[in-house]
Amino acid sequence: MTTNAYVAFLVIGVALVMLDGLIIYQSGKRYLRGSHGDPAAGASMTWLVTVLFHLATLGVLALLSTVDIGGSDLPGVVGRLGVLLLVLAVAHAITLSVLSRIRGEQEAEAVINRPKRVEPEQQGTTVTPVPGQDGRYPAASPSIEQRAPYTT
Repeated sequence: MTTNAYVAFLVIGVALVMLDGLIIYQSGKRYLRGSHGDPAAGASMTWLVTVLFHLATLGVLALLSTVDIGGSDLPGVVGRLGVLLLVLAVAHAITLSVLSRIRGEQEAEAVINRPKRVEPEQQGTTVTPVPGQDGRYPAASPSIEQRAPYTT
């Protein structure tokens, strides 16, 4: 493979990796902002995951540029780009699963840290039920149609 084909592959590959990383960062930032966590923390976690994505895929791109695929210039570049696109698809899926896991952990933490609702029995008050009602803490009195507890 000639130098021009090699440089063309690297330029196209770096552009694809950077474009995919930008898409992951922008959509991941919005995705983690939608969860119940801190928006700034979501943006920083998305940035860390995106940097890891860039480092891994650029490393694969560098290794892939040294592998001999195809005989002449054009089939070699197209073959390498095909393999790079497949690797990018796998890396993109892994990155999305990592972002999904982070969001799930944020939502679980928000549920755990939610303030607890105080029940009437925890307040120490006791309500005497109206005749015809079950339970220690009645929510409503009997209906007027039943004429309960008063009968004529």
